Amino acid sequence: MEVEHVPGRKAAQAMLYALSTCPWCNKTKRLLGELGVEYSYIDVDELDGAEKEKVMTEVRKWNPACSFPTLVLDDKRCIVGFKEDEIRKAFPK
Repeated sequence: MEVEHVPGRKAAQAMLYALSTCPWCNKTKRLLGELGVEYSYIDVDELDGAEKEKVMTEVRKWNPACSFPTLVLDDKRCIVGFKEDEIRKAFPK
């Protein structure tokens, strides 16, 4: 499984489950980049078979609807969808 890591300032442990073709997922990546925070992401649509099912099981734990983007923070909280204000609050400057 290919987890991409984006360097930046450490504000929270952030894991983004995304789709490579999803405009809302791409907006979330751009916003995290604009905020300059460190995060990791997986483009779930680029996975196959057992690897994809394993990741989808993880997504379901946080977001039973399995919609994207799903942003997990510190393994404690989840932001589903592109919620700009909520994401900005999660990464104060």
